[in-house]
Amino acid sequence: MDWQTGLIGFRSYLRLERSLSANTIEAYLHDVDMLIQFFKTRSQKKEVSEVSGNDLKEFLVWINELGMLPPTQARVLSGLKAFFKYLLLDNQIKIDPSALIESPKTSRKLPDTLSILEINKLIEAIDLSKAEGMRNKAMLEILYGCGLRVSELTSLKISNLFLDIDFIKILGKGDKERLVPIGSEAIKFLRIFIEEVRVHIAVKPGKEDFVFLNMRGNPISRVMVFLIIKDLAKKAAINKSISPHTFRHSFATHLIEGGADLRAVQEMLGHESITTTEIYTHLDRDYLRETIIQYHPRS
Repeated sequence: MDWQTGLIGFRSYLRLERSLSANTIEAYLHDVDMLIQFFKTRSQKKEVSEVSGNDLKEFLVWINELGMLPPTQARVLSGLKAFFKYLLLDNQIKIDPSALIESPKTSRKLPDTLSILEINKLIEAIDLSKAEGMRNKAMLEILYGCGLRVSELTSLKISNLFLDIDFIKILGKGDKERLVPIGSEAIKFLRIFIEEVRVHIAVKPGKEDFVFLNMRGNPISRVMVFLIIKDLAKKAAINKSISPHTFRHSFATHLIEGGADLRAVQEMLGHESITTTEIYTHLDRDYLRETIIQYHPRS
């Protein structure tokens, strides 16, 4: 079987059997294409069934020499493992060459968070006298109040708002739906935006169900949300590297600091594995460490 045939089948497998999003599928296919390019740079004409574990080890060395960081290397290897797993399941190969390849060691970087005071300063920096001010306030209240990814915010639909029971429905990674509770502050400013501001925007045909729009009536972009937050951080004199994801990190950290159940936070964030959520317990651990150092007689 040639590479092109393998990629066509792999695409169908990811879409139909694993129900992955279009962006994720493209990322997986790109990972396989990188391996194909590796063989081309070596002037090696290898069929899919001829790839060995040593080939994959040399490929990892190659992408490392290109300057690819370990977390990215690990993600690329994950895509290749998915590809060879598919080929094995489809009886296109007899041995999975990636089975014994270990992922590059990556250190889990603790995400930046904002304090409650900094969150308040950012939101207070919004100029409500401008037409887009109430929209921006509602967006930030939801980012922080619900812990959404920026893509989940920009794709939020009016038909998925269940404000009478304090929930919103989110379409997350892999097109997986989840219900997320929404607090009273976020509901208040969201209602004001929808009922008093959004009604005056000329919405582009086909975009009527999107909650957050730009002034031209199209759904607001991820880049625009990023720029809005950068501008507010500057106005609020907050010298941290802040992005929309910082609000998600802060949401999780503040919940866990307050004693929230880890499983509940995992559900709200839409994490498949609780290991991903556990990174937000770092502040609790820091606090415990400092407490021991300060108060234990043998520290």
